[in-house]
Amino acid sequence: MDSEINFWKNKRVVVTGGKGFLGSVMVKKLKERDCKKISAIDHNDFELTKLVDIRRMYFEEEPDIVIHLAAVVGGIGANKTNPGSFFYQNAMLGIQLLHEGYVAGIEKFVALGTICAYPKFTSVPFKEEDLWNGYPEETNAPYGLAKKMMLVQSQAYRKQYGFNSIFLLPVNLYGPGDNFDPESSHVIPALIKKCVDAKDEGKSEIVVWGTGKPTREFLYIDDAVEGILLATEKYNKSEPVNIGVGSEISIKELVAQIAEITGYEGRIVWDESKPDGQPRRMLDTKKAGIEFGYKAKMEFEKGLRSTIEWYLQYRFK
Repeated sequence: MDSEINFWKNKRVVVTGGKGFLGSVMVKKLKERDCKKISAIDHNDFELTKLVDIRRMYFEEEPDIVIHLAAVVGGIGANKTNPGSFFYQNAMLGIQLLHEGYVAGIEKFVALGTICAYPKFTSVPFKEEDLWNGYPEETNAPYGLAKKMMLVQSQAYRKQYGFNSIFLLPVNLYGPGDNFDPESSHVIPALIKKCVDAKDEGKSEIVVWGTGKPTREFLYIDDAVEGILLATEKYNKSEPVNIGVGSEISIKELVAQIAEITGYEGRIVWDESKPDGQPRRMLDTKKAGIEFGYKAKMEFEKGLRSTIEWYLQYRFK
């Protein structure tokens, strides 16, 4: 811990998306590391798709390190309905922010990609070297490719300018404080809300998209933050690195587990007219362990219970 604190002690850090689900935990963990200054930035402070606001942010905040977490995100439905805006906003966020960071002479830029950047039929577990071996799953390809452009840019800027930026690929995150808005939430919070609402309203069935056959990997929010911070402290190379657990669960198993923990005892109906998304998702996490000593700690059922307990406590606040 001493070496971690020494790394951060005199650093001025900007966290984009710093008031969101991931960002708020990141800011909390950075405070524990005794940073000189932490700036949690969101769209109310600076509109980071606009060049004038990006330049103003760098001028006013004077960061040594930028941890770029801000993204325009959503589930399969939102991605399917808004592919253009998902591509444009995420591409503009990343490309301009990284470039202006180089221009401003910051020490390090930490770019967060997404598992959606991997090809649709990547061999499981997903290895970093397979990232370019095909086109991503269609429903979220625009979002995945927009984020992936930061990897291209990061590598190009390191080669031409010696600019220190890194690119991390986290899996789906979950945990207390997640986004439970049904219009934009990801699978775990969406299913938790569905089960809890059905139980409260005495519904005899819930409808879930797809067949339930696809598998997903889920990373607890605190584990994700620790991985990102370790990489910021210790990793200084252009090659992308997966941040995950290295295990998978089918959507059918996930629904059954959430139903059991929430106490929902009704019928589960699978709407097979709706898309499944990518068939399987699970990361090879060896590289993160080798390069910066990272290993996720939270056991999945325990993390799921913690998330459900948080939602039950805070859902009406």
